[in-house]
Order: sequence, then C-alpha cells, then structure tokens
Amino acid sequence: MAARSFLFLLGSSRPDGNTETLARIAAEQLPPDTEQRWLSLRELPLPDFEDLRHPERRHIPPSGHSGTLLRATLDATDVVIASPLYWYSVSSSTKRYLDHWSGWLEAPGADFKGRMAGKTLWGVTALADTDSAVAEPLAGTLRISAEYLAMRWGGVLLGNGSKPGDVLSDAGAMARAKVFFS
Repeated sequence: MAARSFLFLLGSSRPDGNTETLARIAAEQLPPDTEQRWLSLRELPLPDFEDLRHPERRHIPPSGHSGTLLRATLDATDVVIASPLYWYSVSSSTKRYLDHWSGWLEAPGADFKGRMAGKTLWGVTALADTDSAVAEPLAGTLRISAEYLAMRWGGVLLGNGSKPGDVLSDAGAMARAKVFFS
C-alpha cells in the first residue's frame, strides 16, 4: 500500500486556535512514516474566486498562492480542512479555498476532478456551542464536496472551545482525536 500523505489546511483567522490544536492532536496519532504538510490559508491568501467558465474567458493555470495550494492538494492522499465553525459553516478563507476548486476543475492540465477521486477528505472544527448539530452545515459542505469529486469522506472531528486552549478541556474531543484518522 502506498504511503499516505496528509495535507492539513488551517482556516482559522488566528494561529494556535482550538481547531488547529485539535487537528495537531489527531495528527500526532498518525503512523510516524505518514507525510504531513501544514499550510495556513491565512498565510496563503487567495483572491475572491472569479468564474471564468464562459467561452469568452478561460481559466489559466493557477499561479502564486493558488498554484501552491493546487499542487499541495493534488499531491496529498488525504486533505484535512481544519476550519473553526464561523456562523455555522467554514471560515471565509476556507470557503475561498473551496471556491477555487471550481477554477481548478477548469484549469488546463490539472485534471482536478480525476486526480481528486479516491483521496479522502476530512474536517476538523472547534465550535463554541454545546449543540454539535450547529456544525451540520460545515460538515455538509465538506461531505457533499467530497461526494462530487468521488473522494472518500472521513468525517468531521468536533471539539468545543472558544478561547485558545479551551478544546483541551473537552475530554470527548480529546478521546475522538486519538482515533479520528484510524
């Protein structure tokens, strides 16, 4: 079996938040030979997505941060979206990244849909609500995106926390993190 390569995309507006903490605890449980690449969408900002699918305008090969993120996404066997729950969905930087998938579907030479098929998409999120049902829109966004691209859906690891470090007190989340990627 080929070695797995995990891409962790951090979608928080601040470093070292609860979502990132939860993702790192889950990642610590991966086998030692598993490649991990961590990218912060805050540090690789993307412009608003512009739909260029019509005949008079064509998508060009992604460059800059978009090219970096496309290559990292295609190189991974597993893509982990680590986004805090913001207004019941993914963060704006995460949504912008997912919007760029639409352009990558049309990017010359990328074969994005074909190359994403069979990879696994995972989600990690921290929320400040004790009702996990409020994270269903976030989970649905990721799950349906995975289905569209014929990816496997790994699920969402949920943790509770508002102030940085709060998630460490969520015993259930800590236990789930230990087995999330297994």
